[in-house]
Amino acid sequence: MIQIADIREWRNHDVIDSGGHKIGTLEAIYVDTSTDEPAMATVQTGLPTRRHLVFVPLAGATVGPGYVKVDYDKSLVKKSPAIGTDDVLPAEDEAAVFAHYGLPYQPGTNGERQLARR
Repeated sequence: MIQIADIREWRNHDVIDSGGHKIGTLEAIYVDTSTDEPAMATVQTGLPTRRHLVFVPLAGATVGPGYVKVDYDKSLVKKSPAIGTDDVLPAEDEAAVFAHYGLPYQPGTNGERQLARR
């Protein structure tokens, strides 16, 4: 189980897929607003002059020395909805991130976001 107290230590760790292939570098953690548990991470990918952030779910992820291993294949993660390195995920785009991974999307009863950056 991933501990929320350790989140600050994950930043800049390599993110690898289940086969050990490097996807990119962990940039931020997003928590589920209903549970305050880590739900997604943004991973910095791309060439130095064309970097962007892609989203990957943290369910089933494990943390090792210098890396976070996710349960999703590199090719799937790289095709995830992306944002610029200085951008924020617009509320109306949250559902697309969940849909990309075949996960259910549950906004709050008053339309609150499901994800919050930590």
